[in-house]
Amino acid sequence: MEKETKIVSLGRDKKWTNGAVNPPVFRASTILFASMEEMNYAAKNRANGEPFYGRRGGPTHFAFQAAISELEGGVGTALYPSGSAAISASLLSFLKSGDHLLMVDSVYEPTRALCDNLLAGFGIETTYYDPLIGAGIVDLIKENTKVLFLESPGSITMEVQDVPTLSAIAHDHDMVVMLDNTWASPINSRPFDMGVDISIQAATKYIVGHSDVMIGTATANEKCWDQLRENSYLQGQCTSPDDVYLASRGLRTLAVRMAQHEKNALQVANWLAERPEVDSLRHPAFPSCPGHEFFKRDFSASNGLFSFILKEGNQRAVTAFVENMKHFKMGFSWGGYESLILGVFGIDKLRSATQWDSSKPLIRLHIGLENVDDLIADLEAAFVRFNGALNNGK
Repeated sequence: MEKETKIVSLGRDKKWTNGAVNPPVFRASTILFASMEEMNYAAKNRANGEPFYGRRGGPTHFAFQAAISELEGGVGTALYPSGSAAISASLLSFLKSGDHLLMVDSVYEPTRALCDNLLAGFGIETTYYDPLIGAGIVDLIKENTKVLFLESPGSITMEVQDVPTLSAIAHDHDMVVMLDNTWASPINSRPFDMGVDISIQAATKYIVGHSDVMIGTATANEKCWDQLRENSYLQGQCTSPDDVYLASRGLRTLAVRMAQHEKNALQVANWLAERPEVDSLRHPAFPSCPGHEFFKRDFSASNGLFSFILKEGNQRAVTAFVENMKHFKMGFSWGGYESLILGVFGIDKLRSATQWDSSKPLIRLHIGLENVDDLIADLEAAFVRFNGALNNGK
């Protein structure tokens, strides 16, 4: 099946839906059993879609997990109350005191904070590496290096990593490879074909698609699934069936939304590329984005999230740009139907393995499902404000 068909079809087995189009919301904490034999059977099969206890999930969860596992290409999927929880639980499932972690330098800021605070307090050492390091990663591997963590592309600066090369080297050294695959969603790359062991989604974003649910997923291959599943359970990770239902509902329109996000974003990016104020685009589909060659090889499509770098500017001018927008709104996260804008400052303070030129401001956009002409008009007005504030400051 093609991905559009899979999205509509997967996770709709009659054992979960009872014949309905969508899996109903199945709320339960305690599951009751008529006999010891029935209880023992549920206990024995609790990891295989048999209702046992609410934290293990019910039909609503099982249906969604099956759909995500198939779309990502893994064996099983664990669910979490947020994308950050999926990242922390995955790392804590495979790291212990005395271990060493290799973490990409362009990583999502909360993941860096997790490494520098919680993991460090547990005696887990983190080394940050250049996202474009490629085969040079071998020089950073230690005897106690257990996990290689990737985020491709980076969620602000958009570097695309050479995932197959990095994965192969990590496996040569018996490491587990984890990838924050949120940008691609479950349909625009094949992480397990590239050697990833665990693919993580902030399903809050494109899977839900409506900016109203927090949920995370981590999908594992056969080698890592049992350990991820059981250790996540021991950490108390679980999700509300109501949230899972909304994520499952959002999933059904993922392909058409992603196609429109991509189309709109490419139009806006091409317009920005012609602006005299713009130094470069950080959109993986454009040659100016570091790692563009890996995007062309490893991704089937792009989405609505990208950044652009201005030739000059200051905080006053960038503030004038991002404030008073008509259609773009300021807010964290992305992946919903609405357009968002962020003026990002202090990137240099979030890097330790690479350099960042903060003299050239970066603006991140999420292009939503609005009419592109309206979005471009909004950005055009923003450049007028930006240039006015910049010239008044000279």
